[in-house]
Amino acid sequence: MIRGLMAWVFLATVAAAAQTATPAKTVRVLIVTGNDYPGHKWRQTTPVVRSALEAVKRFDVRVCEDPEVMATRLAERYDVVVLHYMNWETSSPSRAALEGLAQFVRSGKGLVALHFACGAFGDWPEYVNLVGRVWDRSKTHDPLGPFRVHIAGKDHPITRGLDDFEITDELYFCLMGKPEIEVLLTARSKKTGQDEPMGFVLRYGKGRVFHTPLGHDVKAFSTPAMMRLLQNACEWAATGTISP
Repeated sequence: MIRGLMAWVFLATVAAAAQTATPAKTVRVLIVTGNDYPGHKWRQTTPVVRSALEAVKRFDVRVCEDPEVMATRLAERYDVVVLHYMNWETSSPSRAALEGLAQFVRSGKGLVALHFACGAFGDWPEYVNLVGRVWDRSKTHDPLGPFRVHIAGKDHPITRGLDDFEITDELYFCLMGKPEIEVLLTARSKKTGQDEPMGFVLRYGKGRVFHTPLGHDVKAFSTPAMMRLLQNACEWAATGTISP
């Protein structure tokens, strides 16, 4: 009788705790887009990126096609910026916008850089410190086609539980930079014969950054593993953790 009563009390306590547990805080995401190399159809891919995130109810996603939004008080409204932008043959945003992005991350917020964002802001020396690696204009990528992405950092919250996956994309081998990074994803280039970084993280001030050169088109972003990667990356960059 006593044992049964104790079991009932235990189950009632667990149920009460589940009902009163604080729900996970909403992650406020800003996707900055609006310009890119003409072969990168940002008007088509941006909705796919947004949908992948909004599939997780924890995300509140907004999109802005004007990079000058980065000159505003981002930290008051957002937890992570997704940079889906490359100012191809156009001037970089204002210095206030660039410094605003840096300060946003430096203060403890998050940044997720996608695909050709590695080539953005070429006249801003601090950018390589912010995103870890940038476009080496003397190099390029394998032709668009299928390849296998290897999970190199299995213990990181972003990739924990993910398996190697196939994707049809551009395999970049054009990244350069010296900041310390932790490589989470790699793929073997047919042109270089080497494992090239397909996703990595770094710290910038108090903030967290995830950078991937994956994401050429709608098909690439629609790959289920890529969608999961985007979700995990945004949550980790914003909070430092991944929800169960």
